Amino acid sequence: MTLKPSDGANHQLEWIKSSYSTDDGPSCIEVAPAHDQILVRDSKNPTGPRLALAPATWAAFLPYASTR
Repeated sequence: MTLKPSDGANHQLEWIKSSYSTDDGPSCIEVAPAHDQILVRDSKNPTGPRLALAPATWAAFLPYASTR
């Protein structure tokens, strides 16, 4: 997997989308580091709701997600 910046609506945050996420493919998530949290959103709905996770929570989740 490689990461690339997305063309998200919020230009103050640098949203990162997986290379597995395509415009016509399955939905994916985007993440953006923001001060003391990691923001997560649906790549198909960039203006929709976001999750805000503590960096330690995100780091604990990554090994689980990488096996799915």
